[in-house]
Amino acid sequence: MVRLTRAQQQERTRAAVLAAAREEFAERGYADAKVDRIAERAELTRGAVYSNFPSKRALYLAVLTDSIERTDAAEATPPPDLAEALGAFARVWLERLPLTGDTPAGGKLQLRSLAGVFDDGPGRAALAQIARLEALLLARALESRLPCHPRRVRLAELVLTLLTGAGHLADTAPGFGDPFDVAGACRHLAALDLADAWDPPHLPYIAPARPVQDVWEPPAELTDQITGRRTGFDADGVIAVLGTGRLEAAEEAVRAARPGDRVTVVVVTGDPAELGRLVRLRIGDLAGCLRRVFTPDACPDLRLVLDERATVASAVGIPDADDATEAAVRVQSGRIVARASGRGAAHAAATSGGAARTEPGKAGR
Repeated sequence: MVRLTRAQQQERTRAAVLAAAREEFAERGYADAKVDRIAERAELTRGAVYSNFPSKRALYLAVLTDSIERTDAAEATPPPDLAEALGAFARVWLERLPLTGDTPAGGKLQLRSLAGVFDDGPGRAALAQIARLEALLLARALESRLPCHPRRVRLAELVLTLLTGAGHLADTAPGFGDPFDVAGACRHLAALDLADAWDPPHLPYIAPARPVQDVWEPPAELTDQITGRRTGFDADGVIAVLGTGRLEAAEEAVRAARPGDRVTVVVVTGDPAELGRLVRLRIGDLAGCLRRVFTPDACPDLRLVLDERATVASAVGIPDADDATEAAVRVQSGRIVARASGRGAAHAAATSGGAARTEPGKAGR
């Protein structure tokens, strides 16, 4: 008889809980699912379930995240222009719509539906910030298809609004609308002129970053959520540590960075079991769609990592990072040469020590 190590036994238990939870949520939906029944399905105790997942919400998020991480992305062939890119992205996103014979509960699972899961203030605030980050990631991929890289965040927001609405209707009014019409509409949105300028009014009032000469000891590699590859922290550029309540600040670093800079957005949270899994789910889902349409290097200047154990935050010098955190540093030649914290820190670090990047159609640098 082969004896399992403790780590192997924990992994087997976790897998059994996830499989049982997937069945329970598919049959009964999130609201009516019971942890006791999940434990019974897995032939485990209730305590064994809670030792791996502290709440039903955390378990539901883990089930959805697991289904995304087990999906292999095909190698992308870059679309020839912006319209084709939008149409291709929409078609990939719409594959989640439930089929005619799916049960209501199974359809919600297929949709990665979060309806009724995050009705509290912190959850709703995090969802709003994640949506801003999703729009930035889609926009950067779209901008890569344009010769002068004009801002396309408003276009990305509009596309995601349309797709999310289609998903909501598929959930509440099954069979309404044609997914091919939705994908075609997304394709035609490329022709809209949304006058998308980048000029937040608070940027001129942000205090400059503090010049320093601190030794930089890069932490271990983490997975870049955009490419799905492991990435390190030894390259020159900007590292922005953002809590789930400040994810919108990622664009301030991206737009202000110097040519050739790598911007690494490090997401931290005081609630890794729920808010951390929520970020992993939503960003992993969107990034998986992007990788099926664009090349993995469609956003060469941007990395996004989830710092669940705060290893990067600690290395940067932020030992107590939480959901309200906004701090950033500039790394150059193996040293931290600038530090900033508080609102506007990402922009301050990106503009420190030289001229910021200038892109056509963007003001407020």
